[in-house]
Amino acid sequence: MLKQRIITALILAPSALFAILYLPIFWFEIAISGVVAIGAYEWANMSGICQRPQKLVFMAIAFAICIALSLYVNANVIWYQGQLHGLYRFILGVATIWWIVSLFMVLAYPKYTAFWRNSRAIRMLFGLLTLIPTWVAVIALRTSLYDVDPLYGASLIFYVLGIVWAADIGAFFVGVKFGRHKLRPNVSPGKSLEGLLGGIAASFAIIAFAALHYQVEPSRIVLHLVIGGVTVAVSALGDLNESMLKRCAGIKDSGRILPGHGGVLDRIDSLTAAFPVFAFCYVTWMA
Repeated sequence: MLKQRIITALILAPSALFAILYLPIFWFEIAISGVVAIGAYEWANMSGICQRPQKLVFMAIAFAICIALSLYVNANVIWYQGQLHGLYRFILGVATIWWIVSLFMVLAYPKYTAFWRNSRAIRMLFGLLTLIPTWVAVIALRTSLYDVDPLYGASLIFYVLGIVWAADIGAFFVGVKFGRHKLRPNVSPGKSLEGLLGGIAASFAIIAFAALHYQVEPSRIVLHLVIGGVTVAVSALGDLNESMLKRCAGIKDSGRILPGHGGVLDRIDSLTAAFPVFAFCYVTWMA
């Protein structure tokens, strides 16, 4: 198992780095659309759909939505005079509301689940509310200030990846050593409040480094810390949300496409929450 995980990581990491740093924007949009499409296939499985043709249909729908957004909002007008395109801003706003709703769903679980637990359509809608804004957020960040510095947007993506991964590592070690109070035992028994706080603390090292690197004004450092902390906290919510849906579907992994890692959603569940919420905060208060 460990050997499979290492081999998979050694293949995926360079591919992701190449896509973020070197792919032209159009092909980057296509690549992220492909990741979203695979995520949609797995989400259909978490929604209780077992027939492959139906899962492929949902996969095609998610991919088509991303491509339609790409064609409707040309890369040159995603940002105009420092403002994100209205449609993309609206989608990020809807995503932020969705994650607030998701927070209450996770906190209440298993109560009040009747309206969605037995409805495949509603659970698939949850998938679109999760995956499509992730695509929008990644593209919005990648194209930010692209005319000024083609790699600035890439640095924003790496920033989100960095604080989320730092939080995951910090949460793991702190949780193992000091975890006493379960975060949501009905949803994910392995996660603890101490682990969450440890993860947020670990991510602050990345946030502080970024603030120094980008020479953030002292008066705005608190804002960066707050937005970074919110991003990390909501990344844990993304993980819990997927765990809740998998528990309802009676499955352990979202898929088997990544040897040793499970499915794509198992690897990006935290990011599906972190990217849209961070992008919304970035567009609203930081851009």
